[in-house]
Amino acid sequence: TIERVFQNYDLAQGRFHHHGHRVDLGALRDISLMTVEGEKDDICAVGQTEAAHHLCGNVADERRWHYVQPGVGHYGVFNGSRWRNQIQPRIAEMIRVTEANAR
Repeated sequence: TIERVFQNYDLAQGRFHHHGHRVDLGALRDISLMTVEGEKDDICAVGQTEAAHHLCGNVADERRWHYVQPGVGHYGVFNGSRWRNQIQPRIAEMIRVTEANAR
């Protein structure tokens, strides 16, 4: 999958298939989309996950969330005190807002 998604760009270029069916990110509509990046990530550089917002062009603007955590590398995005105190609360807020708007 790393080769197909990140090296060959199959998902971004519409060539990614799952169980024989082409994955069409443009078909995603009734979802919320949140991307999180670490400012100092040396594995997945800033902008790589945010690109999902461009690929999922039919997601409503009010259901899109993006956050770059200052001072965090690849593993710090989902581990440690910045995850607990700064990133996870933002994800929880996105879920809360999404659920409230769905009612």
